Amino acid sequence: MKPAVTYFNRNPSLGFSIQRVFKTITDEIGKTQQFEEFCMPSKSSMPWDILKNSFFTYRHKNKKGVNHITGHIHEVVLGLLGCKTVLTVHDLVFIDNVHNPIKRFYKWLFWLYLPIKLSNKVVCISKQTKNKILNHIKTDKLTVIYNPIDPIFEYIPKAFNKEKPIILHIGTGWNKNLKRVVESLVEISCHLRIVGNLSIEQKDFIQQSQIEYSNVFKLSDTEIKQEYVNCDIVSFPSEYEGFGMPIIEGQKTGRVVVTSKIEPLIEVSGDAVTYVNPFDSSSIRLGFLKVIKDDAYRMRKIALGVENVERFNVKKIAKEYVEIYNKL
Repeated sequence: MKPAVTYFNRNPSLGFSIQRVFKTITDEIGKTQQFEEFCMPSKSSMPWDILKNSFFTYRHKNKKGVNHITGHIHEVVLGLLGCKTVLTVHDLVFIDNVHNPIKRFYKWLFWLYLPIKLSNKVVCISKQTKNKILNHIKTDKLTVIYNPIDPIFEYIPKAFNKEKPIILHIGTGWNKNLKRVVESLVEISCHLRIVGNLSIEQKDFIQQSQIEYSNVFKLSDTEIKQEYVNCDIVSFPSEYEGFGMPIIEGQKTGRVVVTSKIEPLIEVSGDAVTYVNPFDSSSIRLGFLKVIKDDAYRMRKIALGVENVERFNVKKIAKEYVEIYNKL
């Protein structure tokens, strides 16, 4: 007998960030109802990959319950025709960063238009994502449910190290803005702790800057939690995000966060952060200096962050998903 909900995740080689978010949700939902989950066999999105993944989804579809596509594999909805289907959309980077008109149309059709038309309900993880979708497609299927904070994160106060703060920078991808962060920290006494695999070019650039740094990657959830506990400042001045989990993970731990004044980071942060212009190294530098030097300001932001993160409680968010399932 099939459980109430079947979750479909992208191929694990593409990263565990989405699956990690949904594990938090499914752990909570699993307390009251059964579910199962599958990961796609193919990591690409060429036509033959769409067919392969859609056939896989078809073979494992939940005919009597709810099928939930957790994100970034929107096209597998083709294997769920006639089934109750929920689609979660995290961002529209697959369109925003494509300029070739043929590729853009291909992704618009298979990753946005058809998935939304064929799904019963579409969940957006931010208001910004919802508004972006509405710019492409007029539909009444959209609702906003935020990502939850993993319950393993907890408030752990730490005496701030003004002499040499540990600045935790999460991510090394194109959008994580590591180069400008490094530029902004030149001649500031600090230790930059970078989570994520560094390229040779990134390593060379950091070493040339002569700032003190260390690098870790492939961390477990427990190890990631400890990185937040150990740090003094969370660095997250991204150029583009669909949500911004490090903001609320830092806030939950009780750390001051430096992040970009762009959506959806403004929506997620609740004004309980230090905002910077992610495209200006001098603005990022001033943000770091503000939280290092101004004790009262820093403590106020930390207190506001602890309040803000309550919006992302997993019990509340799991309940919102269950309410959607029950209405289908």
